[in-house]
Amino acid sequence: MSMGSYPIPASPRQEFAAGVVHCLPIVAGAVPFGFLLGSLAAKAGLSALDMGLMSALVFAGSSQFVAVELLDKGSAGLAVVGAILLVNLRHLLMGATLEPRFRGVPRARAGLALFFMTDEQWALALRRGPELTLAYWYGVAATLYLAWLTSTVAGTLAGTLIADPAAWGLDFTFIAVFLCLLAGFWRGVGSLPPWLASAAAALAVHALSSGGTWHILAGALAGGAVAAMQAKGPGQGQGRARDA
Repeated sequence: MSMGSYPIPASPRQEFAAGVVHCLPIVAGAVPFGFLLGSLAAKAGLSALDMGLMSALVFAGSSQFVAVELLDKGSAGLAVVGAILLVNLRHLLMGATLEPRFRGVPRARAGLALFFMTDEQWALALRRGPELTLAYWYGVAATLYLAWLTSTVAGTLAGTLIADPAAWGLDFTFIAVFLCLLAGFWRGVGSLPPWLASAAAALAVHALSSGGTWHILAGALAGGAVAAMQAKGPGQGQGRARDA
């Protein structure tokens, strides 16, 4: 069997290796993005240990950028935690789409696996389809987790060596990664309505709000709602993550 151009290996070791290989292009974009985050964290007064703990325990690039920005402005700890929770509310929708693929997996194991869910991990899992396995999931997760942890700590250690990250184009890596992921979901003109709804909602909320991250949640809700209305039936996309 195959998912797109990807062969579906038989053994857990092959599945894990496939996850590692498929994650490598994402790592190429995540490393400079993580290095940029670490550099900004150093400017905000965070140590390499602080950054390492944040990356290990939060493991969410966009919310970490928001947290570093708020810490740099001297915001209170509760405000930082609240902002992180708000940015990551979209994970509720993302996790719901993966529920059929984790059906039958014990809750403790599923909960541990979902700790590693990022936008990139989620996208690769959906592309894998109903043949998604936990071994494949952890192949992607381990590769991205280690790359993110290493790059953010390295960026913090480098500190102010990068005076203007934008001059190196590092600020564009985040956008580039998501454009590539989005292209992988293109299935013809039918893919456009959720994308356009998400973009319109996010832009509108961003323009009307005085700051914050509500536009992220608005885009996720709008796109998810349109995609749900497009669904052809309850059986579409069913499957579960196998233990292999």
